[in-house]
Formats: sequence, C-alpha cells, structure tokens
Amino acid sequence: MSLLRTKTIEQSIADTDEPEYQLKKRLTALDLTVFGIGVIIGAGIFTLTGRAAKAYAGPGIALSFVFAAICCALAALCYAEFSSTVPVSGSAYTFSYFSLGEIFAWIIGWDLLLELMLGASVVSQGWSTYAKLFLDEIGLGWPDSIGPDANVNVLAMLLVIVLTILATVGIKESLRVNLALVAVKLFVVLFVIIAGLFYIKSSNLTPFIPPSVPAANDDASITTPLIQWIFGAPSTFGVMGLVSGASLVFFAFIGFDVVATTAEEAKNPQRDLPRGILGSLAICTVLYVLVCIVITGMVKYTDISGEAALAEAFRSVGKPGFATLISAGAVAGLTTVVLTLMIGAARVVFAMSRDHLVPATLGKTHPKFGTPYRLTIGIGVVVAIVAGVTPIGKLEEMVNIGTLAAFTLVSIAVPLLRRSRPDIPRSFRVPGNPVVPILAALICIYLMLNLSLETWIRFLVWMVLGFAVYAVYGYRKSRVGETERTGESTRA
Repeated sequence: MSLLRTKTIEQSIADTDEPEYQLKKRLTALDLTVFGIGVIIGAGIFTLTGRAAKAYAGPGIALSFVFAAICCALAALCYAEFSSTVPVSGSAYTFSYFSLGEIFAWIIGWDLLLELMLGASVVSQGWSTYAKLFLDEIGLGWPDSIGPDANVNVLAMLLVIVLTILATVGIKESLRVNLALVAVKLFVVLFVIIAGLFYIKSSNLTPFIPPSVPAANDDASITTPLIQWIFGAPSTFGVMGLVSGASLVFFAFIGFDVVATTAEEAKNPQRDLPRGILGSLAICTVLYVLVCIVITGMVKYTDISGEAALAEAFRSVGKPGFATLISAGAVAGLTTVVLTLMIGAARVVFAMSRDHLVPATLGKTHPKFGTPYRLTIGIGVVVAIVAGVTPIGKLEEMVNIGTLAAFTLVSIAVPLLRRSRPDIPRSFRVPGNPVVPILAALICIYLMLNLSLETWIRFLVWMVLGFAVYAVYGYRKSRVGETERTGESTRA
C-alpha cells in the first residue's frame, strides 16, 4: 500500500451523507464572512501590532501587514477554488487527500491542529490581558495570583470553558454570539482609526522604515530567523525587519482558512465560500493597515506597549476613557477569535476521524445539536490547559509555521488537481494558474524561512510526533487503506 493513496472526490462528498457524521447545512454568505472577520480581526490588531512594530519593523509594520496580506490573498484564491469545488469539512486536509495523497493529508491535518489549537490558546491569553485591564478600569479587578502573569492563567481557562460549551451547543448558535461580538469589535476598530487620527504626530512616523541594526546579540542564536541564521548577519528593522514582521503578524490572517473548514455546513458553498473567504480577508486587511498607521503615529514605535498596544496608546495621550472602551472591544474581539479557532479545530479532526486516521468514534455528531461534541469538548480541554500554563508570546510563531506549511501544500495542489481531474466542475477558478499558486507557495516558503530557528526546531519535533502517530495508528486504520486491502483480497 502506498503512502500516496488518495481518496476520490466523489467519496469525499458521499461521506457527508453518513448519518453518524452528518453536519447541518445552515450557514449563509453573511455567516461565513462574519465568521472570517470574527477570527481574523483580533490578535493582529489587539496584541501583535505593538510587539511586531517595537521589535521588527517600526511604523513600517503597516507594510508588513500588506506583505502578509498579499501572501494570504494568493493562498485564499487556492482555498476558494478547493472549498467551493469540494464543499467538505477539513479544509486543507480534505483538499490534499484527493489531490496529493494520504501522507500529505496527514501532514496538513497535523499542521492545522497545531495552527488552530495553539492559536486559540495564544489568543485566549491575549484576551485575559485585556480582560484584566478592563476589569481594573471599571473597578472590579481580578486577582494577580490567577491572572495573565500568574503561573496558572485562570482567566484564560474560564474563557475557553465557556466557549467550549457554546461551540458544543451548535454552529448557528455560536455564530449568533459571534455576530454580536463582531459588531462590537468593528465599532471599536473604527473608533480607534477615527479617534486616533487626531493624535498622530508625523515625527513618530519618521523614519517610516527604521534603518537596519544588528540584533541585540551579534552572534546568531536560536531566536534568530532561520534565513539569517543560515547566511549570518542577524539584524532587526530595515527591509529584513519588514519581512520578519510579516512572518510574525501573519498570525493575524489565519482566519480565512478557518472559513474553509465549515464548507460542509454552508447552504450554497459554490457561491458563498469564495465570497466569505475573499471578502473577510479584504475587509480585514484595510482595517489592519489603517490601525497600524494610527498606532505608530500616536506613539513612537520604541515606546509602544507589547501587550495592549491600542489601549495604552490612548492612555499615553491622556484618554483613559478611550482605553477602557478599547479594552472592552478587545475582550469582545478576541472572544470571537478563540471561538472560531476552536470550531475550526474540531472540524478538521472531525474530517480526520471520518477517514479513520484518528479514532472514528471521536467524530460522531450529537443527535440534537448536530456538532462533533466529543471532539469539541476534548479540544476545549487541551486548549484550556495550554492557555492556562504556557507563557504568553511563546506560541505565535508555532502557529504561523503550521499555517504556512498548510498554505504551501494547498497552493501546490491546485495545478496538480487541474491536471489530474480537469473534468470536475469548478464554480470558482484561481486566475493565472499555475503561476499564481506557485507564487503563493514560494512566498509562504520564504516567510517560513524568516521564522526563528527555535520555531523550526519545535515544528520538526511536532512533525516527528505526528509521523509516529500516523505510523502507529493512522496508516493501519485508514478507511481508504481498508478499502484498498479489501479490494486486494477480493482480487486474490
């Protein structure tokens, strides 16, 4: 049996009708767009902007967001073609199974699990920082001993527990809450942009791209971007600082691919999925760039807060009331991110369980709620533990490298599937094939090389663990493999 055995597109679609693994088709184009905005706008604006500007790019962080957005836009075109052509849960995992083969499907599924679960943990930690700030502002407070800087971040864990319950109850119910919170978040983001314009100082934006300087430690270290570690001369700021900043803030765009994980629950996936994916990405990119310009214009990049940049920027200009409002918006905004990432993680593992690469019983849907409740609860427990005990700021790059790896393989898969299955009706087609998909893959690889050596080591350890799980369980239990073995025995 081959590691490159594939699952047919027809079988992937047929599997969606199995009663024990059937999801309810309830999502519209608006739901999908809000779903994407709900997860995209969050960590990038509320937690990463200040950190990336201060450490890598200065005011030029706006250009870092543009660079990351271009990469995502190219990959988003590939996702839009796949998800509208084969509207099945699992996103890149499912796409790669019928285009590249089982081993690549496993790699991407394992990557997505890393991206979505760690992403939810990271954002819930960022949420706890803003939540404590907000509680302090309104006079309620939260004990430092169980807060964001404590050994156990109880505040982050409580958020994950509540959202796990909500995600278990139902996708449509989750999106109703998501819609309300997204409305609050968009109001606050627009408020930041409009109000912040009155406090911009041109001197803070000069130089827009700070000159390159050697890293704090001239010798390459484990925290040096891999490409600089290989070729030497580790540095920050300058053009390479913009690229390093893009590699970090790429985390802020991971939401659009989560939209693809809900393909099976869309009412009209051929029309609505491309709209939801591309629409949410376009809206969020414009807002990101505007917020970056406002924040770095209000506060000199060397003085920006690394944890609560937006709120602290307004406090620094004597507007603590605005800071309170922004903290409330961040609490609402980051809540939607955690919720969406957890739903996405459950849908990816759901698809893997339906293929028996992980235990099939995990993916069974609840008879009333129509959600993969066992997976949702299990993922919630893991996310809560990681969010509660892992130091903040250690996981963003791990999320990014997993996402970029998945984007790379999906981009490569588009021209391959065009060649192997030209007969499949495609309601949306990537323009400029194969140039655009190949360009998307190359940009993703380049951004991966700008992540730190430490991140690469952790990623390789994660992948070795994934291959071990596949060898011990997935390869032997695979549903496609079982069909293959049955066919061989019949022919014999």
